[in-house]
Amino acid sequence: MPLSSDLHALRDPAAPRRLGALVLAAVVLWPLFQGAGFSLGALFDPGNLQVIGRFLATFLPPETGRDFLGYLGRATLETLAIATAGMALAFVLAVPLAYLVTGAARERRALKPVTRGLLTILRGVPELVWALVFVRVFGLGPAAGVLALGLTYGGMLAKVYAEILESADPAPARALAQAGARRPLAMLYGLLPQAARELTSYTVYRWECAIRASVVMGFVGAGGLGQLMDQAMKMLNGGEASTILLTFMLLVWGADLLSRGLRRALDTPPAARASAWGWRSALTCAALALGVAASFAMLEMDLPSLFTGAAGRSMLEFVISFFPPDTSAEWLRKVAVGVWETLAISVVGTLLAAVLGLLLALPRWRAPWSLVLNVLRSVPELVWATITALAVGLGPFAGALALALHTAGVLGRLYAEALQNQPAAPTQALRLSGSGRAMAFLYATLPGAAPQLLAYTLYRWEMNIRMAAILGFVGAGGLGQLLYFELSLFHYAQASTVIIAMLALSVAVDWASAALRRRMG
Repeated sequence: MPLSSDLHALRDPAAPRRLGALVLAAVVLWPLFQGAGFSLGALFDPGNLQVIGRFLATFLPPETGRDFLGYLGRATLETLAIATAGMALAFVLAVPLAYLVTGAARERRALKPVTRGLLTILRGVPELVWALVFVRVFGLGPAAGVLALGLTYGGMLAKVYAEILESADPAPARALAQAGARRPLAMLYGLLPQAARELTSYTVYRWECAIRASVVMGFVGAGGLGQLMDQAMKMLNGGEASTILLTFMLLVWGADLLSRGLRRALDTPPAARASAWGWRSALTCAALALGVAASFAMLEMDLPSLFTGAAGRSMLEFVISFFPPDTSAEWLRKVAVGVWETLAISVVGTLLAAVLGLLLALPRWRAPWSLVLNVLRSVPELVWATITALAVGLGPFAGALALALHTAGVLGRLYAEALQNQPAAPTQALRLSGSGRAMAFLYATLPGAAPQLLAYTLYRWEMNIRMAAILGFVGAGGLGQLLYFELSLFHYAQASTVIIAMLALSVAVDWASAALRRRMG
C-alpha cells in the first residue's frame, strides 16, 4: 500500500492531457504528412542517394575561371543594386500608405480599411510571384525584380511602420494638433522622433532580407546571382554553382554583419557616440541617396517609361487579361488540391525544421554546429528544392525538405538565443538535486523557453506558407507549380485564380498563427 501511494504521488497529473494533445496532433498532422508525400524510404533510397552524391560531387572544385568570375562580379553587384533599388521603391510606397493606415491619420478614416486591404494584397502575394508576372510583361532582367520587391516590401514596410507609429506615445502629436498644426506636421514632429530609431532599424533589417529575396527572384529571370545560379543548376554545372553559392553566402553574411552593426549603432545612446547625431545622420542620408542613385544607374532603369506609352498600354492589357478569374468547377478542384499540397508543405517543413533546429541549438552542441546553422539559412529555399528534388524526386516532399533545411538554420539560431537567455537557477537546482543534464534541460530550461520557441515557430510558419506557394516553380508541387505552368501557357485567367488562392491561404495562415499566439499569451 505505501508503494502504491508513492507511485501515485510520482504520477504526472498532466499526463492524460498531454497524451490527449499528442493523439489530437497525430490525427491532425497525419493527413498533412500524407499530403506532403512524406516518405523516409524515398529519402534513403540507394538509387536516389547515388544521384544526389554524383551531383554534389560536381560542386568540387569550384569554378575560378577569369571570365566566369567577371560574370559573377557583375551579377553580385546587380543583386545588391536590385535589393537597394527595390527597397527605395518600397520605402516611397510605404510612407504614404503607412500614413493612411495609422490611427493618427484621423481625417482619412474612410480610406483606412481600403488601405489595409491593399497592404494585405501587396504583402500577401510573394515577391517571386510578382517577379514572374513582371518578367512576362517587361522581359528578363532586373526591372522585374525591383518592381516585385517594391510592391511586396512596400506592403510589409507600411504595415510595420504603422504599427510602430501607433505604439508611440500619442500625447505630443495631440498637443501639436490642438495647437493648430496639421496632421502631417503633428505626426512628423510628435510621433516620428519617438519612433525614428525603431523605424530605421526595421528598414535596415528589411534591406538585409531584400538581398536574399533578390537572389531568389533571379530564378524566374529577374537578374542577379539567382539568374546565374539557375543557369548553372539547369546545366548541372556544379563547379559554377558552388562558386555562386559561396559568393551568395559571403554576401548574406556581410549584409547580416552590416545590418547588425547599423542596428547596434542606432541603439547606442546619443551621449556615448563619438560624433553628433546630426552630422552622422546627414552623412548616412547622403550615403543612402548615393547608393540608391548608383543602383538605379547600374540597372539602367527608367521607372516612368515602364508605365507610360506603349509599355504602359502593354502592362494594362496584361493586367486586364487576368480578369475574370477561371471559376469553373474542374479548375477550382485542381486549385484546391494545390492549396492542400501547399499547406502540407509549409506545415511539414516547419515541423521538421523545428525538430532539427532544436537539436542544433542544444547548449552542448551549439559551438560546433553554429557554422551548419549559418550554411542552412544562407542557402535559398529554391536552391535546396533543386537539390532535394534530385534526392527524392519532383513533388511536394522535395519542397517540404527544402523548407525544413533552410528554416532549421533560421529557427536554430533563434532557438539558441532563446535557450541561452533562460535563467540558470532552475537548471542548477535540478542538477544539484541529482538530475542529469538531459533531465535538467527537459524540465527546467525547455519549459521556460517554450512560449518563445513556439512564437518563433509560428512566425516562421507564416513566412513558410508564402515560400511553399512558390517552391513549385522548380517542380516541388503545390500552387507554385500550377501558377508556373499556367503562366508559361499564357492561361492568365487560370493563373489569376491561383494567385487569389495564394493570397487567401496566406491571410488564413496569418490569422491562424496570430490566434494561436494570442492564446499562448
